[in-house]
Amino acid sequence: MPGKNIGYIRVSTTAQNHERQLEGLNLDKTFIDKVSGKSIERPELTNLLEYARDGDTVFIHSMDRLARNLDDLRKIVIQLTSNDVIVKFVKEGLTFIGDDSALSNLLLSVMGAFAEFERALIKERQLERIAIAKKKGAYKGRKPTLDKNKVLELKERACNGEKKTHLAKEFGISRETLYQYLRQ
Repeated sequence: MPGKNIGYIRVSTTAQNHERQLEGLNLDKTFIDKVSGKSIERPELTNLLEYARDGDTVFIHSMDRLARNLDDLRKIVIQLTSNDVIVKFVKEGLTFIGDDSALSNLLLSVMGAFAEFERALIKERQLERIAIAKKKGAYKGRKPTLDKNKVLELKERACNGEKKTHLAKEFGISRETLYQYLRQ
């Protein structure tokens, strides 16, 4: 029995459209993450890694959709191919089957390094644009997630000893954002 064609799609935010990534492919199942690619701790990626079996083929639009850095990219591809799962990157036109050939390892490393480099350049240009906008007074930064009343409630509850992890989850903010509010 032939394996399944599985798609993995990732967009950074829920506002982004994911439909173009594997458009036109006949897939048996698709896993879609709407989170940053900074970490490989993503719910649908985890589900994909548990779901994929011997003989399956995983299609991914491009390497940067799977991982943001070379180490994570290699780790995921090796994990899949070591279980006899084929990995296909559509944009790059690359297929990895786990043969561990020198050429296969080289291609994965070089193309992954280019993807990582491209991401670093994008981030650098973004920071440069923000710095220019700040000098011009045009950059105000991100709008606060919580209004003044919620911040007061957050501070009061934190002072009363409630766990910060619980508060961050309840208020829908990260722990770092919670600490920023507490420092204000």
